[in-house]
Amino acid sequence: MSSQVQRQVELTARVHTYASSEGGILANAYLIETNDGVVAIDATLTVSDANNLRELLNSLGRPLAAVLITHGHPDHYNGLTQLIAGTSVPIIATEGVDRVIREWDVRKEAQWKPIFRDEWPAQRTFPNHIAHDGESFVFGEVRFTVHDLGPGESHHDSYWIAEDGREKVAFIGDLAFNGEHSYVSDGHTSRWLENLERTRAVLTGVMRIYPGHGPSGGFELFERQRQYLERYRQEVQKLANERSTLTDVDKTRLTERMTEYLPEGKIKFLIAAGADAVASELSALRE
Repeated sequence: MSSQVQRQVELTARVHTYASSEGGILANAYLIETNDGVVAIDATLTVSDANNLRELLNSLGRPLAAVLITHGHPDHYNGLTQLIAGTSVPIIATEGVDRVIREWDVRKEAQWKPIFRDEWPAQRTFPNHIAHDGESFVFGEVRFTVHDLGPGESHHDSYWIAEDGREKVAFIGDLAFNGEHSYVSDGHTSRWLENLERTRAVLTGVMRIYPGHGPSGGFELFERQRQYLERYRQEVQKLANERSTLTDVDKTRLTERMTEYLPEGKIKFLIAAGADAVASELSALRE
């Protein structure tokens, strides 16, 4: 396809979504076609999903130009080794995201490899290029700009805006989960709520928002995420009764209440998993 014809295709039509299996925590990775290559946003958690993502890339018939990482949770970078398949491409992340990946990778492997076994990549690949807040990178005719958020859903978040002169779209990582239960175990829900407000305020002109979990949408993703976090915090606060941890019985009740709130959510184990982190966070706010 010629460059001229490619430019006439809407940017949203050139975004390919790979939605991981439930075993891969339903994480999204994205492939964006440019005139002369493909830019990936995030990778996946498991070996199988990473191999499938690579097959999707191969089907596009264009070389991988770069990989952009939104944050340092393994379900968004674990599959980098399989995705790049021995090629040398820029893997770009902010300094904070890169630091979290490197600091937590060994601990995440110790925590999750006994569960995932051979599906946990034996070799993980890390970012090789550090981006600064507001820095842009041009691949083909598409400009990608990173925005640093600091702590939020993870210990350090960022999001990327892609624009081609006609359309502008945003890849927000786990700033908002669309229709799925949220990972709150890093204990930064107050900052997460702040990030939602300030990000929504600056995404003027964005046509489509692509989250790290669930289907793409519009600005309603931010409001739904705000409501979910506030409800989760309220339920934890009631069950904790000023304690910094919850009992197993409390966590079961929390799971029941949040499942009733979001019955379509599939990754329910995240509900109880984050209870103590949020209880501790809320307890510290009272001190």
